Amino acid sequence: MSLLIDEKTHVDPAAQLGGDHRIPDQSRAARTRSFDVDAFGLPTGREEEWRFTPVDRLGNVLSDTATDEGDGPAAEFTVEAPESFVAGTLAPGQAPRGTVLVPEDRGAAVASANTPEALHLRIPADVEHPDPVRVRVHGRGAGRRSNAHYVIEAERHSKALVILDHSGSCDHTGNVEVVLGDGADLTVVSLQRWDDEALHLGQHEALVGRDATYKHIVVTLGGSIVRVNSNVRYAGPGGDATLLGVYFADAGQHLEHRSFVDHNAPRCTSLVTYKGALQGESARTVWVGDVLIRKEAEGIETYELNRNLVLTDGARADSVPNLEIETGEIAGAGHASSTGRFDDEQLFYLMSRGITEDDEARRLVVRGFFADIVAKIGVPEVVETVMASIDEELALTTGAATA
Repeated sequence: MSLLIDEKTHVDPAAQLGGDHRIPDQSRAARTRSFDVDAFGLPTGREEEWRFTPVDRLGNVLSDTATDEGDGPAAEFTVEAPESFVAGTLAPGQAPRGTVLVPEDRGAAVASANTPEALHLRIPADVEHPDPVRVRVHGRGAGRRSNAHYVIEAERHSKALVILDHSGSCDHTGNVEVVLGDGADLTVVSLQRWDDEALHLGQHEALVGRDATYKHIVVTLGGSIVRVNSNVRYAGPGGDATLLGVYFADAGQHLEHRSFVDHNAPRCTSLVTYKGALQGESARTVWVGDVLIRKEAEGIETYELNRNLVLTDGARADSVPNLEIETGEIAGAGHASSTGRFDDEQLFYLMSRGITEDDEARRLVVRGFFADIVAKIGVPEVVETVMASIDEELALTTGAATA
């Protein structure tokens, strides 16, 4: 017994079960996964997983080529972590590399095949690390090619925060493989602060251990095209996963975020919340959220939410939540999405209360839109980065001074 839902309203699955409504080849679980680049053809844009993406602009990041070593590497990588956390590098097939992340599209397969040494970060068991672990990636030139693969391992009952910070410009494919031991508590933040010409394709894959807590935060504020797939499944009951995303698209930018929560174990929870704003001609955002509740995943609870705020004419946001259910024995499941224009009534209300500058009122409305998800991030330096960047984006259009 299963149910496949693709709509934009809250869903009460218990009221809708009662027959096999799933179309097998539409199941999210049926997607091809392989380390072989040749298993994935060059996308044409007609494929379901590529239908929103401007594939004609992705030639370099979809080519099976190694990192550009022309005048030095295409990107500089620096790691800021205790020496004991850096476990070295992992070759393809060297565990734990490849035990969680198997590429699900051509970009991820290219990154895997062309990264001979993956960075391996390991948080020791029973260690609570107070300071962020940072991996900085700085592109050294538009059009140059960079590949990367990171393996982040949080051993049992450890607690840590890992920040991946992308800046500069290059054509980058990057895989992030996350393994949480039982009872671990790990937050992974991926910041995309690329320059305007950068391209970035990424697959982030996590396996959440028994009673472990995983928070994954994606903040995308720069780049010409950024497409990040964030996936989660569970290694045992009691796991909790929170996936948060914040994005702001300007004219000409394409920012695409996809998530897949595979509820494959009982009594686990997941919450997916993404919010984005768009301004400028041809600004484009895409969010696709997939949740699969397997037959064995009894007692789980899940919810996914996407909100988009369109600030100017010429911008477009696509939002597609999908919920696939194979058992009615669950605590709850639902989803919601909405896309709305900038509310002139809110602007008028603020100005009628003494906010005399139109630009300042506009900034307050947008800040209010992002306030709840920013509060959920819970990482002060990331929150400050997000809000400062939002103010900067608004100032570019309105001419207002950054607060």
